[in-house]
Amino acid sequence: MFTWYKQLTERERNTFWGCFAGWAVDAMDAQLFSFVLPILIVAWGMTTAQAGYLATATLLSAAVGGWACGYLADRFGRARIMQFTILWFCLFSFLAGFAQNFQQLMFLRILQGLGFGGEWAAGAVLMGEIIRAEHRGKAVGTVQSGFGIGWSAAAIMAGVVLAHLPEEYGWRVLLMIGVLPGLLVLYLRRKIEEPEVFVKTRELVERSGTRPGLGAIFQPETLRITVLSSLLAFGVIGVGGAIVNWLPTFMRTVRGLPPSTSGYYVFVVTGGSFFGFLASAYLADYLGRRRTFQLFLVCSWLVTVAYMFLPLSGWLLVVLGAPFGFFTIGNYAALGPFFTELFPSAIRASGQSFAYNSGKAAGAAAVSSIGILAQYINLAEAIGLVALLGYGIAFAATLMLPETCGIQLTSGYEPPAPRPDTGVSSPPAQASILRARR
Repeated sequence: MFTWYKQLTERERNTFWGCFAGWAVDAMDAQLFSFVLPILIVAWGMTTAQAGYLATATLLSAAVGGWACGYLADRFGRARIMQFTILWFCLFSFLAGFAQNFQQLMFLRILQGLGFGGEWAAGAVLMGEIIRAEHRGKAVGTVQSGFGIGWSAAAIMAGVVLAHLPEEYGWRVLLMIGVLPGLLVLYLRRKIEEPEVFVKTRELVERSGTRPGLGAIFQPETLRITVLSSLLAFGVIGVGGAIVNWLPTFMRTVRGLPPSTSGYYVFVVTGGSFFGFLASAYLADYLGRRRTFQLFLVCSWLVTVAYMFLPLSGWLLVVLGAPFGFFTIGNYAALGPFFTELFPSAIRASGQSFAYNSGKAAGAAAVSSIGILAQYINLAEAIGLVALLGYGIAFAATLMLPETCGIQLTSGYEPPAPRPDTGVSSPPAQASILRARR
């Protein structure tokens, strides 16, 4: 199953493990904060609205940080910006443990979110450019399975720390020790080099005397790809994340799942997502990017409908968390290689990070939409309706995007040759992108 890994060069393997560890740390922090939040609601007397503001502010700042770091990665280098983001992320994660009130924590979480979004922006494009075409989908997708490892690590850390320390300062310790894995990531990344395609592209850009601006991804030559990839990310990440956000509430208030089983439920969903990442990664190289998304989107809708409307109860609901995590969260894995191949080298990190993070930020609207709809229809119908709309939008986007599986990334001003089996044109020529500022 992993024979492809043995074929990777030392350079490819160093990049693989450095990015895998980085994404695991990102996921670990996000999950750790979900354990901290209920404690702060009680300790600081926070309202549920304030708790929601914290989550939304972090999400939006991650989107801004992702786009900005993507632009910086195109200009100064993927590996260099990736190192910077993990330092930034670790610093403000540690400082969050010293927050004394809601306002301070909000400020620190916003700053931390900038690094959180930038981590994926630089890391995903770095992996996509370093790994050869025949293994790109498997490698980039497998790296993103680090999210499952991070979620599991957070659950274990929270269980140990909060079981042995009083809650009034245990949450602070939990946030502070979350920095330690980040330092390990810095160590693993010390050998990571810039991709050759980026180095050659930067030389061509400098010789041309025309550097793409921050708005180059919105120029006519690239606008269609930017919009469609953002819509795909909205359906996969934004709507999928919104459903994940509301599902625990649905389980407890509608299905009557007792709190004692919530821990089992988290592990089942996490385990399913881990294998979903791996499956999506392999299928992206085997079936192609578009067909893989279409398969997972349809299955995600079916699993969501099963949760909402089938007369299930008790442990059947917990067990169903495995296929739910497999399809709904595992679908993320194919985004990295697909977005890397859609955008030309000169603006690859900018376009990829904008699409990914705008889709994630739009998830905040999906979360709110479910809550608003639930005031007029029941929660199951609200979740099902938003899922149908979001997954439908993403499915339509896959029909209009080109198939990119197997293309070779180039640093020149001409686009890669289209795949002979699809006849679909590849991303727009970089010459037109480099004219963006003229």
